[in-house]
Amino acid sequence: MSIITRDLVIQFINRASALMEENKDYLYELDAASGDGDLGLTMTKGFAAGAEAANGSGEADLGKLFFLIGSTIAKVVPSTMGTLMGSGFLKAAKALKGKTELAPADFAAFVEAYYAGLQERGKANPGERTILDALKPAADAVRGAVDSGEEDVGVLACKAAEAAEAGKEATKEMEATHGKAVVHRAKLVGVPDQGAVVGALFYQAWKDVLAQ
Repeated sequence: MSIITRDLVIQFINRASALMEENKDYLYELDAASGDGDLGLTMTKGFAAGAEAANGSGEADLGKLFFLIGSTIAKVVPSTMGTLMGSGFLKAAKALKGKTELAPADFAAFVEAYYAGLQERGKANPGERTILDALKPAADAVRGAVDSGEEDVGVLACKAAEAAEAGKEATKEMEATHGKAVVHRAKLVGVPDQGAVVGALFYQAWKDVLAQ
């Protein structure tokens, strides 16, 4: 498959919403260990709203569609993670404005913009035990594959998902440096960062849709 159509984007956001729902309790448990506990509800509610908005829209411009998804998530769940996930879509919206379908290079632009949106908003960096530790490897993997000539978006989605999963696993050995997790960092050794889990699920959704 060499092109991501609007229908596939809709399928992606629907699948992402389903994965957040399926993993709601797990996200709750991970987040509770870090001092909060609302991540499962936040991601489930936010992505469900984003999917509903996308399904109800006839927008053909994928940049505008990503803007709709991101702004909806940020509005419905204005928590830290809700705002961050929304920011990723908003950054991608700017990068892909006017696109009615996405070629491999456009998908690379999406994953890089999504990472940049969260990094700029959250002011964190890879290696600090956050969602960026899943998103940055995914972005790098896709960019590297595209620059090497890969033209199958299904292959790109697989590389993104594999890299995000590996990044998530790597957070098990990282020391928390942000938020309430810092207080609980001793008991988090061997446990993946909850944000990185969300990042891995995000790219699992792309893989499930594009690598059929």
